[in-house]
Amino acid sequence: MLVVVVIVLGVVLIRSDGTNSRSRSAVHGTTATTVPTVNVHVRATTTPTTVPRSSVNVLVANGSTTTGAAAFFTTKLKAAGWSTLAPTTAPKGTVSLVYYASAQQKAAQSVAAALGLKPTSVQPIPASPGITGATAADVVVVVGPSLASQVATPAATTTPTTAAPATTSTTTAPATTAPAAG
Repeated sequence: MLVVVVIVLGVVLIRSDGTNSRSRSAVHGTTATTVPTVNVHVRATTTPTTVPRSSVNVLVANGSTTTGAAAFFTTKLKAAGWSTLAPTTAPKGTVSLVYYASAQQKAAQSVAAALGLKPTSVQPIPASPGITGATAADVVVVVGPSLASQVATPAATTTPTTAAPATTSTTTAPATTAPAAG
């Protein structure tokens, strides 16, 4: 940054009046130095502040055919520190989406990233999303098939069975002797 300021200052000094900045005074042989006024404008940069997750209301709506998908992801987001609303349903769809209310795009991008969704899944919330409770949310996650495939299902339980050991029996007939010929 300092190099840029020095270069700009040099250019301004050279081009300010097109004359040498030192001029000779006829009086007493002294040298006067003329320095032009330079206005340097430095634009302050700000780092965007991150809104705490706990202040963002996230609504998860199940738009898939997987039972419990909205509850599963609501629990997952709550564990990650997001403020979550009661899970609900959405019209069935073919993709997972993350909608955001006004000024909540960064929060929606963070939620999408936490769920492993692509940035293209983040969109402004439509005027009529068809999702109960969406107006109370800052971010709305619509669980489609791609997210629903991650829903943990309870492990199948099996009951071990023990078969009776196989038994074999061998019966031997008693030996008979023939009478001797005589």
